[in-house]
Amino acid sequence: MKMDKVVRKLRPSDYWSIGEHESWFADMASQGLHLKKMGIHFAHFEKVEPKKMKYRIEVSMKKRMRPEQIEMYAESGWDYVTGYQFFHVFSSPVERNAPEIHTDPAEQSYTLEALDKKLAFNAGMVVVALLIMIAMVSAVWFLDGTPIRTLVEGIAIQQTILSIFIGYQAYTSLRAALSIRALRNDLIEGKPIDHHAPWKKHQRLHSTITFLFTLLLGLTAIMPFVQLLNHKTITLPGESTDLPIVRLADIEQNPALVREKYFIDDIDWANRYTSKWSPFAPVQYDTDESGVVPGEVWKGLSGEYSPSISTNYYQLTIPAMADNLVFDLIDWYRHENPVEEYVETKHPDFDLLIVREDEYMKEVFASRGREVIFVRYNGYANVDLVLDSIVEKLEHTSHK
Repeated sequence: MKMDKVVRKLRPSDYWSIGEHESWFADMASQGLHLKKMGIHFAHFEKVEPKKMKYRIEVSMKKRMRPEQIEMYAESGWDYVTGYQFFHVFSSPVERNAPEIHTDPAEQSYTLEALDKKLAFNAGMVVVALLIMIAMVSAVWFLDGTPIRTLVEGIAIQQTILSIFIGYQAYTSLRAALSIRALRNDLIEGKPIDHHAPWKKHQRLHSTITFLFTLLLGLTAIMPFVQLLNHKTITLPGESTDLPIVRLADIEQNPALVREKYFIDDIDWANRYTSKWSPFAPVQYDTDESGVVPGEVWKGLSGEYSPSISTNYYQLTIPAMADNLVFDLIDWYRHENPVEEYVETKHPDFDLLIVREDEYMKEVFASRGREVIFVRYNGYANVDLVLDSIVEKLEHTSHK
């Protein structure tokens, strides 16, 4: 009794593995699954009575085989089933005892000549695309010499995953070209295709790789939306907050200090904070705060005394990245300042502490556990006030 049921199965290997596909189709038929259609990743089978079948695959650069060729094969006992890529599948019941489509391997090798050239060209193009992609991604990662900062801020994760995917495509393209070239050489030497080639090991491998890449690409597609949802910039409240940032009022300790404001689209960009997310630093803040003390002027300079402070805070997924992130932040923010001006200082409350200071500017880079903080203060207060405030903020976050 015939059952009209379609069963989809992930193919056991890549499309160019002729012998493995022929063997797989025959084994499926013996289980009552007869091939009806081939997709990019899945084969469609019709659930019917088990039957011993033989399958043969013909290579053709045309999408459709000529009707006269299909009719010629049918007269020899081979029925046309379906086509995929450059391959066309024919079947024949074992009891029909149909003669082989190709009896001379050397002659059959000519059917692979055009495919051999095309796959070699495709492989070359994909490799060139991969090299261009690697160059572009490498520039993002290494051109400024701060790869950990790039990773933590999630700047190039998508591009890197895309490069991995293109790399895999280049690998499969090379395998296709080399496999067809090897098969063609075997046929020229008189070695026929193995119509009973083992396929189960490759099916497990192919299934695993397909699952991993599907998962990876799915995460890649979701990540921008997660970053967008977690990215916001708002005006920094005047009062104290629970944010792990150093406030200007805590450093200046001057009741005459007032905000210096710069509004664009309802956001005071002179006093704002931005929260961000990435897989390697799910909690990130960067802030700017500016003030002015009426009646006070910079020593030896013109204009009112206008101190400012900015904070970059990271809570990392992997604590071992913390110290490397500190050094990357120094490279990123030091600009033309000599690296010798950044002095490592021992402090009981930090795993790593590096400070640079002059009369007007104090810069503090610190790490503790999975937390990293960078504070740049422009004003006359002592750097110890900055350090004390950082310790207080990190103590607060560690108890939350």
